Amino acid sequence: MSLFSRIREDIAAARATDPAARGGVSVFLIYSGLHAVWWHRVSHAMWARGMRFLPRALSQLVRFGTGIEIHPGATIGRRLFIDHGMGVVIGETAVIGDDVLIYHGVTLGARGTRAASATRRSGTASSSARGRSSSAASNSATTARSARTPSSCAQPNRGPRSPASPRRAGRVAAPRSPSSRTWPTST
Repeated sequence: MSLFSRIREDIAAARATDPAARGGVSVFLIYSGLHAVWWHRVSHAMWARGMRFLPRALSQLVRFGTGIEIHPGATIGRRLFIDHGMGVVIGETAVIGDDVLIYHGVTLGARGTRAASATRRSGTASSSARGRSSSAASNSATTARSARTPSSCAQPNRGPRSPASPRRAGRVAAPRSPSSRTWPTST
C-alpha cells in the first residue's frame, strides 16, 4: 500500500469516527493524533532497520509537538485514530490492531524487565476502545483493539471513581475535627 493511500485511509477513518471533523484538508492539517501516527510510521521503519537513536529522537520531537508519545518499536495496525490525544503513551511492546480509536490520557505498554516483556509478546486482535485516563500495562505485551461501531466509540463511563483508581492513589482524606460530627444525645 502506498504512502498516499495510507494517508487517505487515515483521514477517512478520522472523518468517520470524529463528528467534529469538517473536511479532509482540515483533518490533514490540524489533527495531531494523525500526525503522531504518521511520524510513528517513519520512525518505526527506521527502528525495523536497526537504527535506535534517530527513531527515539524523532519520537520525542513528535511528543513535544503533539503531546502523544509512541515508541518506535510499537506495532500499530491500520486506521489507528487518536482523538484528543494529549497524554497518550504507547510503549515499545504495545501491539495495536486495525481500526482502533484511542482517547486522551491512555497508556499502553509493558512494565517489567526488558527480557520478560520481549519474550511474552501476544498476538493482535480487533474489538474495544480505550478511553480517558485508562491504562493497560502488564508484564506481557498489551493489545488494543476496536471495531468501529458507535457503541465502542462512545466515551467511557464517567461515574464515581473507585478508591483504587489511579487518580486517587496516594491521596489522603483530611481528618475531620470531633466538633464537626453530630452525635445523638441522650436525655
